[in-house]
Amino acid sequence: MQEVYNFIRNDIGLKPDDAVVIGVSGGPDSMALLYIMNEFKEKMGLKLICAHINHNVRKESDKEKEDLEKYCKKNNIIFEYIKIKKWGDDNFHNEARSIRYNFFEELIENYDAKYLMTAHHGDDLIETILMRIVRGSTLKGYSGFNRIVEKENYTIVRPLMTLTKDEIIEFNQNNNIEYAIDSSNLEDHYTRNRYRHTILPFLKKEEVNVHKKFMKFSETLLENNNYIDKEAKKVFNDVFVNGILDIEYFQTFDKVIQTKIIYSILEKIYGDDLLIIGDIHVELIFNLLNSNKPNSVVHLPNNVIVIKTYNELSFSYDDELNTEYEIEIEQIVNLPNGKIIEKITDTIDNSNNIIRLNSREITLPLYVRNRKDGDKMDVKGLNGSKKISDIFIDSKIKPNDRLTWPVVLDSKNTIVWLPGLKKSKLDKKTTEEYDIILRYY
Repeated sequence: MQEVYNFIRNDIGLKPDDAVVIGVSGGPDSMALLYIMNEFKEKMGLKLICAHINHNVRKESDKEKEDLEKYCKKNNIIFEYIKIKKWGDDNFHNEARSIRYNFFEELIENYDAKYLMTAHHGDDLIETILMRIVRGSTLKGYSGFNRIVEKENYTIVRPLMTLTKDEIIEFNQNNNIEYAIDSSNLEDHYTRNRYRHTILPFLKKEEVNVHKKFMKFSETLLENNNYIDKEAKKVFNDVFVNGILDIEYFQTFDKVIQTKIIYSILEKIYGDDLLIIGDIHVELIFNLLNSNKPNSVVHLPNNVIVIKTYNELSFSYDDELNTEYEIEIEQIVNLPNGKIIEKITDTIDNSNNIIRLNSREITLPLYVRNRKDGDKMDVKGLNGSKKISDIFIDSKIKPNDRLTWPVVLDSKNTIVWLPGLKKSKLDKKTTEEYDIILRYY
């Protein structure tokens, strides 16, 4: 335990009057940490903020909150508390973690805190690493978590990482520290508990200081990850531009750099939720990259889709791509793809961005919508009709662009124009009679 005191005293950089947010469940680990930091509070004049979350899944939770609040009041510790009223449909542990850290960061901002402390210990590290090995992760993920993590505006500190659970409980007993027992930790319903109750005792029997071995393992992985990360950053902005991965250029790099680039992209998308991404998801992306098919799609968690279009790979959200629309064309139309269709009076432009129509040959008003299954158009210059989907393929339009690409039609559902790509036979030459000109830009 002396090592923990020395670490807090010498390695963190605490200064008098610093504000420290401490995540406290009320269990043995967090109560030991709160007790230790209260000692430093008295000596250094620190401001301690006890952050407690009632997950509202056990009937004892309200009583535990009351006991913790009394402890904080007795010791002049600021007590902050939230209660989860309703859980969503996502993974409980992922959702709980998100709520927890959002709460912590809110308190850090409110109290201008420099530090966030949590009571993670050596046994927690072992469990985390083993779970991620089984599930699949990154080098950084396999390392578990660090004792000190520098964030943008604060520092996460885990002072108890060098201790085992048993050592913490012994410390509590020696100092008469009261704590609550979370009954859910005794159940094997949760994955972590199964590791805790079965694998961890075996490892400790083999090596009593196995947690220190895992700490060394963690540090080694992080050192390797940091080097690979540095090398990947040198090329990242060249290979991934405006949300598009250049596949041909990407494939010139070693596999370890490729993997780091993919994870860097996913980190931009998922942020703190990156932990839900496993080996299987990255493997799917690599299968997509190496596929001979020019157009393919892979679906990832949280409605993220990865789209391969010839030599490009793009990442999007599924709910953003399924945009259906139908708009009457009056003077000007702002389209979901960011483009505009406008009625104009004159132009010398004869490209596919312009169409000239005779109102007597169509049924007004005109409409614009996205493509529907089975859409066909009598293409100007061709004998017969052609599927809109085939025009997209021939024009090498990306799948995500196809979903919102404008299709112009009259009130009898006759498609007259695929802006920017093809015109129908209804398009008029400048020498012919017309009274409608539309421009796409």
